[in-house]
Amino acid sequence: MSDEEARQSGGSSQAGAVTVSDVQELMRRKEEIEAQIKANYDVLESQKGIGMNEPLVDCEGYPRSDVDLYQVRTARHNIICLQNDHKAVMKQVEEALHQLHARDKEKQARDMAEAHKEAMSRKLGQSESQGPPQAFAKVNSISPGSPASIAGLQADDEIVEFGSVNTQNFQSLHNIGSVVQHSEGKPLNVTVIRRGEKHQLRLVPTRWAGKGLLGCNIIPLQR
Repeated sequence: MSDEEARQSGGSSQAGAVTVSDVQELMRRKEEIEAQIKANYDVLESQKGIGMNEPLVDCEGYPRSDVDLYQVRTARHNIICLQNDHKAVMKQVEEALHQLHARDKEKQARDMAEAHKEAMSRKLGQSESQGPPQAFAKVNSISPGSPASIAGLQADDEIVEFGSVNTQNFQSLHNIGSVVQHSEGKPLNVTVIRRGEKHQLRLVPTRWAGKGLLGCNIIPLQR
């Protein structure tokens, strides 16, 4: 494989999109070159273990008679050419892997963007289909100075969320009562609809001068 062939091969790989098959072919070529390099080193080893740099003349300057000079010179020349080919192929492998990695990153980013877009679209569609949050209960009355009054609850507030209770899991007022009993002295997040607007309140069920831990009357809404 000459330098010109290596350049042409590199150019053809860059002209189109690199595939896994291209990389596998380059790796096959790399292993083939490495096998050829080893075979030529074996030739040198068979010639009295001579390497790439040992002199081919004796101490008097005459060609050595104990080795096959033609085989040694040919093997050395082949090794040098093959090492250049190996270097060129390794460069192509590196460039091909870089292109594959870059393309995979681009595809991953594109897939994530599409998935995010799809999720946002689905969420928007669900929000539009569900409409505004539905209330499941209503504050019928509030006692002045009670924990409910201090939290900002008002009569006619429609409750959409009361601690862990919401429209999906509400079954009866017993659900709210259970949350209140288990949350004495602890703040509860309460969401209400008041005159068409949503309000977030923090209610702390507490013993006070009046009855119960809230000081308000809550009634369920017909659903």
